[in-house]
Amino acid sequence: MESIYHTWTWYVSGFLIGLVMLILTYFGKSFGMSSNLRTLCSMAGAGKRVSFFDWDWKSQRWNLAVVAGAMLGGFVAVNFLSDPSNVSISPETIGMLQLINIDAPEGKLMPDALFSNQIFTSPKTILILMIGGILIGFGSRYAGGCTSGHAISGLSNLQLPSLKAVIGFFIGGLIMAHFILPLIV
Repeated sequence: MESIYHTWTWYVSGFLIGLVMLILTYFGKSFGMSSNLRTLCSMAGAGKRVSFFDWDWKSQRWNLAVVAGAMLGGFVAVNFLSDPSNVSISPETIGMLQLINIDAPEGKLMPDALFSNQIFTSPKTILILMIGGILIGFGSRYAGGCTSGHAISGLSNLQLPSLKAVIGFFIGGLIMAHFILPLIV
C-alpha cells in the first residue's frame, strides 16, 4: 500500500494509459479533454445560437465522466496521496528558474510564484492567464483537439495529423518556456 504514495514509474503509468486506450478503441471511442468544452456548451444551450454547438451531446456523456474523474483524481492525489519529498528537481532547472526571479519550490512540486493563490492579486498575472487561456482554447479548436487527445489518442491510432499537432505543441511549449516566459514574468 505504501507504493501508492510515491511517484509511479513511467512503465506502470504508460501501461495503464495504453490499457485505457485499448478499451476506448474497443468501444469505438476516442480520448480527449477539449471536446468536453463543446459538450458543456451544447448542454447549456449554445446550439440555439451557434450551429457548431448544435449536435447530440448525449453521445459524449461518457467523456464528461473522464473530466470528473480527472478532477476528482487530481484532488485526491494532491490532498491525500502527495509526497513531494521523493521528487528531486535538477540544479539546472533551479538555476533557470532563479534567472527569471522564480524561487525553487521547497518541499513542494510547483513554485509558489507560478501556482499559489497570490498570483490572482496581480492584474498582470490575471491578464496573462486570460490571454493564455484564450490562446489555448483557440489552439485546441484550430488543431482539432488538445494535447491529451492528439498525443494519447491520436498517436496511438497512428494518425498523421496528431503527429503534426504534437510536434507543434512541443515546439510551442519550448518557445514559450525559453523565450516568452522570461519576458513576461
